[in-house]
Amino acid sequence: MRKKILLTGVNGQVGYALKYQLSQYDVIALTRDQLDLTNTNNIRQVVRELKPDLIINPAAYTAVDKAESEPELAYAINGTAPQILAEEASKLNASIIHFSTDYVYDGTKKTAYIEVDEVNPVSVYGKSKLLGENAIRSVGLPHLILRTSWVYGTYGKNFLKTILRLAAERDSLKIVADQFGAPTSSHSIAEGVVYLLNVWQDNQENQSGVYHFTNTEYTSWHGFSCEIVTEYNRLSEVNGWPKLKANVDDILAISTEEYPTPAARPQNSKLDNTKLKSVFKLELPSWQQGLQQVIQNIQIAEK
Repeated sequence: MRKKILLTGVNGQVGYALKYQLSQYDVIALTRDQLDLTNTNNIRQVVRELKPDLIINPAAYTAVDKAESEPELAYAINGTAPQILAEEASKLNASIIHFSTDYVYDGTKKTAYIEVDEVNPVSVYGKSKLLGENAIRSVGLPHLILRTSWVYGTYGKNFLKTILRLAAERDSLKIVADQFGAPTSSHSIAEGVVYLLNVWQDNQENQSGVYHFTNTEYTSWHGFSCEIVTEYNRLSEVNGWPKLKANVDDILAISTEEYPTPAARPQNSKLDNTKLKSVFKLELPSWQQGLQQVIQNIQIAEK
């Protein structure tokens, strides 16, 4: 018997990639208009009508800086909505896969974070995402909370696309070089979730919990930017793509202090994926491999 999956946020980066990867499943993929995560009554009504066996919830309020000025909306979407989804799923004896973030940490640890490290979000966004995590755990249903970081992909607005656009328009770029993490492609996330669906079946109770879920290896935003331009240039020679104005030598490293933002960012966003590998025998590709695939896909999509 095929499981019915309710997928939220299908117009977001991760939701879009998941819809594509889950095409062989019985998936009901809903947009923001079809499932209003600011309306608790609407959430309950939709879940009760659809009666899914599994809810996958990548939908989120992700405007990190804007959240500082509209916290109520961030808390509603990132905190309250996951709780309602979990409550309704529990009533159906269903399970939930929910996505969280490196922003639940303050970034002061010197080494990569593991799942049992103390959480201490320093932004409204991070606090709202932690609220959602805690709410799901409190409901007590079978769940996977997947903390990821620095997400980008073929679809939607993201850092990768911004760098490509700016490098095409400008002679030089200034990029923060003292924040570190793992750029993670939405495609890698979606492929990983499909794998989990095949192994997280018979032991859901014991395997429920929080898992770090990123591409492997780490870099800075500056290092990521340099690799974006390098990889684009490599592929452009093969495929005849338009040349960029700014090259790697034109990407200047700056400090966080030189690029102030309304919301504080964790300086260390490195997430250790050892638990994911130990429990599920799953390791996502390196961030460099993820980047190669997405750049290729972007150019194909834009033709």
